[in-house]
Amino acid sequence: MADTKYIFVTGGVSSSLGKGIIAASLAKLLQARGYKTTIQKLDPYINVDPGTLNPYEHGECFVTEDGAETDLDLGHYERFLNVNTSQANNVTTGRIYQSVIEKERRGEFLGKTVQVVPHITNEIKRRIQLLGQNGDYDIVITEIGGTVGDIESLPYIESVRQLKWELGDHNSLVIHLTLVPYLSAAKELKTKPTQHSVKTLMESGISADILVCRTEHELSDDLRQKLAQFCNVKKEAVIQSIDASTIYDVPNLMLEEGLDKITLQKLALEERSEPDLVSWNKFLSRHKNPKAEVTIGLIGKYVELQDSYKSILEAFIHAGAENEVKVNIKSIHSEFINTDESNKITDLDGILVAPGFGERGIEGKIEAVKYARENNLPFFGICLGMQMAVIEYARNVLNISDANSTEMDDQTKNPVIDIMESQKNITQMGGTMRLGAWGCELAEGSLIHKTYGKTSISERHRHRYEYNNKYKEQLEEAGMLSSGINQQTGLVEVVELPEHPWFIGVQYHPEYKSTVKTPHPLFIGFVKAAKDYAKKKKK
Repeated sequence: MADTKYIFVTGGVSSSLGKGIIAASLAKLLQARGYKTTIQKLDPYINVDPGTLNPYEHGECFVTEDGAETDLDLGHYERFLNVNTSQANNVTTGRIYQSVIEKERRGEFLGKTVQVVPHITNEIKRRIQLLGQNGDYDIVITEIGGTVGDIESLPYIESVRQLKWELGDHNSLVIHLTLVPYLSAAKELKTKPTQHSVKTLMESGISADILVCRTEHELSDDLRQKLAQFCNVKKEAVIQSIDASTIYDVPNLMLEEGLDKITLQKLALEERSEPDLVSWNKFLSRHKNPKAEVTIGLIGKYVELQDSYKSILEAFIHAGAENEVKVNIKSIHSEFINTDESNKITDLDGILVAPGFGERGIEGKIEAVKYARENNLPFFGICLGMQMAVIEYARNVLNISDANSTEMDDQTKNPVIDIMESQKNITQMGGTMRLGAWGCELAEGSLIHKTYGKTSISERHRHRYEYNNKYKEQLEEAGMLSSGINQQTGLVEVVELPEHPWFIGVQYHPEYKSTVKTPHPLFIGFVKAAKDYAKKKKK
């Protein structure tokens, strides 16, 4: 028997059914039973990674500790499991082909014709098994992006077919996530799309071991029986995944359905103890029973697609539960600030200026910073948001009217934000930013020090432009404290205003490290400040 067991999660009928949430929920249950579990995502697109993709196209780009720019599903994996992912947890078709072509150029295939089978499929299988090689994990769950039947997914499906055969009985299984739509005219759930999806999977040589059915209505016993019969699975392996009020309900729903039990049976693993979900359910209880509410303005330029700020939105859920408050997010497009009611920056309990790239919507972000600063409104700036805080302060307090970032104006005479020296000669865009975990030393007694409760921290980065140290003395004399410094580079990581109730800008991305088990201290502190502000406002 293999030491590591492999679970493959495929999707059918429609995309966006929530393969990532099902994979993360099952991993959570297996972890809660004492099994060391990790999840990886195989993406069928030809980009090497999502680093060069527009957030409108693909949602947020999630960054790991080791500096990999990855799919946003890896964020879900970390938030559910409280375990760091890495470069090995996200593989794209672009990365697979790049690797095979490099081997061919080096002559490693000894003159053979390079083909999808076996060369591409062998590389996919190698990548799938990388995480299981060192005995770090008992179970590796692999989510395959896209839907069964997509041309680009075929090499992955073929690799799974080969791997299932190579691993032998009880060492792998396939979970197929599908949609059981409800036709309101007929007032019934329809199983035919699922049957077709399973048939398509079988045509590729794979039988689903477990069916997870996304549905808006309860599956009847008869319907489960029908699905089991026509899709060639056992009735207890037909799992209902009904719409939930929050993604954090899904592990409990899957526990009720017995997804973890049927998985362990099929992998010939003992059930061990019942899943320990005590701390998870404490979080859920606080999340669902808030004692107060706050409204935070999220100032961004990709607000039409909520997935663009996925980690930030989830970090607010974690911090809200910790503070026992409901955090209402008001998405405000920075390009149209104050043009209509939906984009007003008044009547808020806090403002977060979000990360981003490029010139569009910049002036709106600066206006939002100014409003928060002048009205003693809790302010939190992340990455570009921190840079906008520096520009706003230079313009309106130091009276440097043309202060800017060279990202927005490469001819500016006062580049308070400038491109990093190490980035100046870079021509390739993908994977070349300052990425991954970097250390930072916090000033004793500062607000950021009090928020973290320590002076040495490590946080994840994703940017090319930095605070320009030439202006540091001027800014500090005028009251903007540089309270976090990277010792290695001397670069400013954190700015704050000691005279303000709560005003912090950070060059890094704290949202990437917030999980259910360990909500990020900066989000906890910001939400608490917003809660205090809301209380004062009521009085």
